[in-house]
Amino acid sequence: MGGHHRLVGSGRGMKVVLMADDVVGLNVARWLLDNYRSDVALVVTMARNEIFDAAVAHGVSAIVFESDLQVVSYCQNNELAIDLGLVVWWPRIIREPLLALAREGFINTHPSLLPYNRGKHYNFWALVEQAPFGVTLHFINDDIDCGDVVAQSPINYSWEDSGETLFLKAREAMFDLVCDSYPRLRLSNIARQPQDASLGSFHFAKELESASVVDLDKSYPARDLLNLLRARTFAGHPSCWFADGNDQFEVRVNIRRKVT
Repeated sequence: MGGHHRLVGSGRGMKVVLMADDVVGLNVARWLLDNYRSDVALVVTMARNEIFDAAVAHGVSAIVFESDLQVVSYCQNNELAIDLGLVVWWPRIIREPLLALAREGFINTHPSLLPYNRGKHYNFWALVEQAPFGVTLHFINDDIDCGDVVAQSPINYSWEDSGETLFLKAREAMFDLVCDSYPRLRLSNIARQPQDASLGSFHFAKELESASVVDLDKSYPARDLLNLLRARTFAGHPSCWFADGNDQFEVRVNIRRKVT
């Protein structure tokens, strides 16, 4: 959270409902509350966590998420007129009637360069498919990760990257993208770019495990096998694996540039 992000809000801002989770959600919440507190009408969290506590410390209403209807009811009962919804690293899909709550809609943070790698496990599939990578802000519609793009930031990667390093790069880049974009968003200076549905890919969470199995009797181009192994290399998480007889083995890879 560098100094270049500490902007002081001016002019009429929007009334925002912030739905935030995880480290990125916490960093964005703190930044918004420090710099644009008057914009934040409500903070929604997944638990009584640091994000919740930060909102309360700034005198901003906060609730723990139970359902979309709960958020709508809270805003209606407290006469909160919401202009924009900001969904940061949120683990749930946002649907009606919540989508209709915000006058200008809900904007989501998605850690891929949409339309590439919509859905789950973006860091894994970017390496496996050798797809362009980055982070995106997009409007939420009825389809998953298919709404108009508001802002994007590409992320370059190399052979030394893994599923873990792409995750960490996306987390940092997403915070930067939200901070850089919000001054325009709050003034309704929002350019919308429809996604090209013919490009990119979509993956469900359930696809990850079957894609992580290495078949000892199958022929792989070396490039594809290395990309698969490094895509699932993430400390503290399951890796690719293979079976030999009745035994199963996990496999990770560490690729570093050779120094001559």
